[in-house]
Amino acid sequence: MTPPAVATPEAPDRAQQADELDVDTGTLGGEQKQAWEQVALALFVGIPFLALVAAVPIAWGGWLGWRDIVIAVVFYTIAGHGISIGFHRLFTHKSFKPNRALKIALAVAGSLAIEGPVIRWVADHRKHHKFSDRDGDPHSPWKYGNTVGALTKGFVHAHVGWLFDSEQTPQRQYAPDLLRDKDIVKVSRMFPLLVTISVLLPAVIGGLWSWSIEGALTAFFWASLVRIALLHHVTWSINSICHTIGARPFKSRDKSGNVWWLAILSQGESWHNLHHSDPTCARHGVLRGQLDTSARCIWFFEKMGWVSDVRWPVQERLEARRVTAADRAAEKAAA
Repeated sequence: MTPPAVATPEAPDRAQQADELDVDTGTLGGEQKQAWEQVALALFVGIPFLALVAAVPIAWGGWLGWRDIVIAVVFYTIAGHGISIGFHRLFTHKSFKPNRALKIALAVAGSLAIEGPVIRWVADHRKHHKFSDRDGDPHSPWKYGNTVGALTKGFVHAHVGWLFDSEQTPQRQYAPDLLRDKDIVKVSRMFPLLVTISVLLPAVIGGLWSWSIEGALTAFFWASLVRIALLHHVTWSINSICHTIGARPFKSRDKSGNVWWLAILSQGESWHNLHHSDPTCARHGVLRGQLDTSARCIWFFEKMGWVSDVRWPVQERLEARRVTAADRAAEKAAA
């Protein structure tokens, strides 16, 4: 029989040092948000949102050029697919196996969305799936009940309010596999640098492309601030809108629904009902006409030999998860 561990005077000091320096987690900071983190979060949510609000009058005033559109679309596409393909389908759900170069590239691309370090993001999302729309879900719009007032409050919480919760999801509990991956830990700890690159690089490109200060400023406004805000709110809409409304053709134990008008902006993430019905599936838009650009990219990566063991949808599994007329009648009777 193994003797019980005996506490030593050094043990608490080592544990405290590990928490302070975050030696065995993948991000800066501990499991509780500090005041400076809350302030930084408020700035990165608030300032891009103000830019998004001002976008229409500024565009109307002539401060939007084709260079700004190109740069913004490129950065949005890279960062958005980094979140959808990398942070979500790969690192959270293991929908395929990439080679090392693609793995690192997807982790970097997702970090450019400025939605948090990769390991922190994955831990939050895995906890969401464990408790989806139940107690313990970090961002369910049904948190406070199903009355109009409760749902309104819950919707705000699911969309953005949850980000300001002081208690953070334990990475050691929800993402131990990523903490063992030295490449991903390194990218996760590089998050502040990648944020700086994501914010400033569009301005540098815009300035060099137009060879003017004005080109740098307009690129910063459109391809940094507006792009960041739009991508943030599209991602958060999967938490809020897609768990409040939408078609539910597949069985799931939560309120996840398909919202077609978010499909292109979300890179296929808004086909959310199938995802919660079969989380490891590499394709979310599995029905006719459901555009899923992330799945198309994964298909391309597979053809190039960069990924393997892709978990494509299987017809038998889809049919088994289909909601039948009998299921709908039973649900209606229960309500």
